[in-house]
Amino acid sequence: MKRPLRIHNLGGAKALILHRPHPTVQALTRQLTAIGLNVEQIWPCLDASALGADFVFFDADMGHDDQFPWSPGASPMPMIALIGSEAPGRIEWSLEAGAHAQMLKPVGDNGAYATLLVARAAFDAQAALSDEIAGLRRRLGERQTVIRAVTLLAARGETEAEAYDRLRQMAMAWRITLEEAAARVVAAGKDTNVPRHG
Repeated sequence: MKRPLRIHNLGGAKALILHRPHPTVQALTRQLTAIGLNVEQIWPCLDASALGADFVFFDADMGHDDQFPWSPGASPMPMIALIGSEAPGRIEWSLEAGAHAQMLKPVGDNGAYATLLVARAAFDAQAALSDEIAGLRRRLGERQTVIRAVTLLAARGETEAEAYDRLRQMAMAWRITLEEAAARVVAAGKDTNVPRHG
């Protein structure tokens, strides 16, 4: 599914650079400041205050999981890997850490703006996909609850169609969704006193 690129206003956004003092940090800070971001360099670890950042740039060459106050791949903001060594192990680690984009070191005088947009788009797409998966799992669970409720109601000698119709009647009588009615039936483990249809 194609999603339109949303160009965010980056002025006033907060970027953290998790990197030891280095000319890379100075060059990147100049670019980000020119774009309008508030920049802070931190080393060696982020603390809980990092949760308020809009972007995190991190050193893929010397980075490790303990530097972040969240689980690998579960950052609450876009993550950008600063890569100097293209060793496969370092690239794999940066991907597992949750990199949404990358910048090659040494950082020059440009590239930060495009990297920010790519990272934001990748982060937003990942979040949308996670929400969609959670919604599908919730709907699947609700359907399984409906099936269990129909099975409980059918145990009284009704056909599945009659039991499903009875569940619909319950939902209408209680003014709740079919799934909520099914959850009530399953929780009670028995039929209720809603009259049979017809």
